[in-house]
Amino acid sequence: MTAVIDKPARTPGRWAAPPRPVWEERPSRAGLAGKGLVLLLACLGILFPLWIVVVTSLSSRRSIDEAGGLVMIPKDITFVAYQELLSGGQVTRAALVSIGVTLVGTLFSMAVSVLCAYGLSRSGSLGHRWILMVLLATMFFSAGLIPTYLLVQSLGLTDSYLALILPGAISVFNILVLRGFFMGISQELVDSARIDGAGDLRILWQIVLPLSRAVVAVITLFYAVGYWSAWFNASLYLNDQDMLPLQNVMIQLVQKQEAPVGLGQAIKTGELSGLAVQMAVMVMALLPVAVLSPFVQRHFKKGMLTGAVKG
Repeated sequence: MTAVIDKPARTPGRWAAPPRPVWEERPSRAGLAGKGLVLLLACLGILFPLWIVVVTSLSSRRSIDEAGGLVMIPKDITFVAYQELLSGGQVTRAALVSIGVTLVGTLFSMAVSVLCAYGLSRSGSLGHRWILMVLLATMFFSAGLIPTYLLVQSLGLTDSYLALILPGAISVFNILVLRGFFMGISQELVDSARIDGAGDLRILWQIVLPLSRAVVAVITLFYAVGYWSAWFNASLYLNDQDMLPLQNVMIQLVQKQEAPVGLGQAIKTGELSGLAVQMAVMVMALLPVAVLSPFVQRHFKKGMLTGAVKG
């Protein structure tokens, strides 16, 4: 006679995997379709206005008159507006000013920010805690517009391109991001280079910067976009119309309805449409950022998150 041993009943769900959070659950088909629809609508909301701006800038005066303004369907494509803008007038000069200020300002800002962030990331550097406290204080307290203007004026920077660079050359937020990334680099690697006789500048140039390409690329983009899009300093400190950057010329053209020098007669005689010229200037102002952003996009997540978390 064989004894039958009853096995204990398994508690339902005892050996089942613990429930996952809602955001880790596999999305349903309806959820995927909803996300796809939302992303599609967001893309259309961004690309459709850009499409209208580009098409209108390439349209003839007759097409714009027939459409009653902005053109959505391309017809009678012409590059007359761009040819006139780039023929050596005020817009061409303003574009060159913006390019020069962006290049020089970005190089200067990155040099100062990298050196400052590297010094603050070394715990043994002289006075790094006090310097960090002072920098953090400037994020919450500022002198204000009038004292800043008086300072720039007293330094003789009015009607000078330095007035477009120096007042906003340094961003404390960018320095903190760089510092956080530099602090995450292995200290043993830095110590081994120092034992081999490398100085701080050589360590920064040959070890720290090559390992920080992601965050350097992102911060460079931040500074470049800031300089390219800046217009307020030029409106304050520049009185010479020939020194204005592209953004200020676009403001005069779009908001104040002032035609650029050399194009006023062409618009009055009907050779050009004022709306096409406005849209062409907008395209010229947006083009550099639209071209450079995809090349830095792959570094954006790594650079920002790593620098922020380790800071």
